[in-house]
Amino acid sequence: QVQLVESGGGLVQTGDSLRLSCAASRRTFVGYTMGWFRQAPGKEREFVARITWSGGNPYYAESMKGRFTISRDNAKNTLYLQMNSLKSEDTAVYYCAKDVGPGTSLAYEYDSWGQGTQVTVSS
Repeated sequence: QVQLVESGGGLVQTGDSLRLSCAASRRTFVGYTMGWFRQAPGKEREFVARITWSGGNPYYAESMKGRFTISRDNAKNTLYLQMNSLKSEDTAVYYCAKDVGPGTSLAYEYDSWGQGTQVTVSS
């Protein structure tokens, strides 16, 4: 049973913007902190951002601060990632996931991973 479905990726140029969406089943979304991760070819999965159920205390990886914004619409069971000023190093598959740990940036404390959406930034 598919629980998380990412969308919104694509091919863009340096400096462009994209908004990613993650549609979740209710039981995967309600009450949980949700996070975005990304994985570039040949690299480990990397934390991007997370947001609590209330929408407060969004937390970002250092390299994403000021460029990316995580948000959620609890009425729609949907998580978002607004990405601005994209760089070639942002090229990766982006995943959303549910935080089942104490609220960290560690991938092994997340589950219900989606299939990912590819973001390619050309220079």
